[in-house]
Amino acid sequence: MLDAVVVGAGPNGLTAAVELARRGFSVAVFEAEGKIGGGARTEELTLPGFRHDPCSAVHPLGIGSPAFSRLPLERYGLEWLHPPLPMAHPFLDGSAAVLSRSVAETALSFGPRDAGAYRRLVHPFIGKWDTLVRDFMSLPSTALPRDPVTLARFGLAGLMPSTWLMAQRFRDERAKALFAGLVAHVIAPLGGPATAAVGLVFALAAHERGWPVAKGGSQSVSDALAAYLRDLGGAVHTDFEVKRLDDLPPARAYVFDTAPTALARIAGLGWVYDGYRYGASAFKIDYALDGPVPWTAEEARGAGTVQVGASKAEIGAALDAASRQRRAPDRPFLITAQPSLADPSRAPEGKHAFWAYGHVPNGWEGDLTDAVERQLERFAPGFRDRVLARATAGPPQLAARNANYIGGDIACGAASGLQLVLRPKPSLFPYNTPHPAVFLCSQASPPGPGVHGMSGHNAAKAVWRRLRASR
Repeated sequence: MLDAVVVGAGPNGLTAAVELARRGFSVAVFEAEGKIGGGARTEELTLPGFRHDPCSAVHPLGIGSPAFSRLPLERYGLEWLHPPLPMAHPFLDGSAAVLSRSVAETALSFGPRDAGAYRRLVHPFIGKWDTLVRDFMSLPSTALPRDPVTLARFGLAGLMPSTWLMAQRFRDERAKALFAGLVAHVIAPLGGPATAAVGLVFALAAHERGWPVAKGGSQSVSDALAAYLRDLGGAVHTDFEVKRLDDLPPARAYVFDTAPTALARIAGLGWVYDGYRYGASAFKIDYALDGPVPWTAEEARGAGTVQVGASKAEIGAALDAASRQRRAPDRPFLITAQPSLADPSRAPEGKHAFWAYGHVPNGWEGDLTDAVERQLERFAPGFRDRVLARATAGPPQLAARNANYIGGDIACGAASGLQLVLRPKPSLFPYNTPHPAVFLCSQASPPGPGVHGMSGHNAAKAVWRRLRASR
C-alpha cells in the first residue's frame, strides 16, 4: 500500500507529491494526459521551432514561491530568465506606464500626481517579500504568521475592492489603468472584495523578484518537479484516466489536483461542491511572428508582459461583459506575453513567439480573433503583417486541453466574491474533504490560481499530519 496517491500532474499535484516524498512517504502520481504539466506545459502549436506555452508563460509567483524556493529545482534544469522590463501598459498616445524592478522607475511612469502615492502604497512591504508571501500564501494552513504586523498592514489595503483602493490612492489614468490590469490577471471584476490584494501581490512580485519566464518554456517547471520526485523514489504515470477511486492502487491518502466537482464525482462525495462557481473563460491566441511586435510605445518593446487596455473604464467594461453580462467584449482587455525577448530558444533566429488572451463568458463558443487583433492594432499598428501563423483556443479547446479548465475557466473557479479568498468553500481546512483520506490540492484551493505550487505545498501539510497521526 502506498502512503499517498496524487491525481493530476500539474504544478500543484507534483509539488504535493514532492513534499510528501521528501518526508519519507511513498508516493505515485497519475495523470490522464500523455504529458505532465497541466497549466505549465510547452508545445509547438504553430510552426516548427516555435515553442509556445498553452497556458501560463510568465511566472511572477513562480520565482517568488515559498514552495519552489525550498526545492533544488535548478539542479533539474529550471532556470529563470528575465526580460529587460517585467511589464508595460501602453496608451493610445504612444506612452506607457511600466511595472519595473525599480519602485522609483514605476512611480515615475505614473506621472507626478501619482508617483508619491504609489511609493507610499508599496513602501511598507518592500524588502519583506519572503516573509509576507509565505504568510499570505500559507493562509489558512498556518495559524502563526512570521510577521503579523506586515501581514495585517497588507490585509488592511488588500481586503478592499481594487476600485476603492484606486479611488483613494490614484488621481490619474496611468496608475489606475495599470493597477486595474494587474487585478484582471485573475479574471475578477474590479469591484470585488480583496481584489486590491491581487494587484498588490503582482506589483510587489515585480519589485522583489521580477516577472520571469522559464528557460525552454513552462514545461521546464513541471519537468524539474517530476525529475526531483523520481529521485526521491516517487513515480509518475501518464495516460491514466481516473474515473473512480477504485481505479487507483490502495493508498492511505488520495490527493487531487483537479477541479472540486471532478474530485466529488471520482470520490463519490455527492453534493459537497455543488455550490462551487466557475468563472469567465480565456480566449487565447498563440502567434508565430516574423519579427517583434511593433508596439508604438517603446517601453512595451522590451517588456515580457504587456497589458492592453486603453483605460481603467475600458478594462472594467471588458471584465464585466465576460463575467456579468455573459457576452464577448467589443474591446477585450488583453494580457500578452513576449517570452522570446528573454528566451531566444522559443523561436527561430529573428522570429518571435507571442501570445495574447482576452476574457469571454464561460463555455462561449464564438471566435474572438478579429476583436483581439483589432485591439492589438490600436497599440501596435502593423501587427497583423507580422503574423506567420496563429493557434486559437477558446473555451471548448481550453477545456479539452485541460480537464481542470471547466468551460475554459483557467483559474479553476471564479476568483470573485468570497470565493477569491475562501476556496473551494468557507472552511478552516480547505484541503480536507468529507472523506478522511481524500484531499484537494488544485488551484481551486488557497492561495488560488498561478504556477507557484503553494496549493500543493499547503495540502501536503494536511496530508502528512494525517499520515503521521495514523501511524
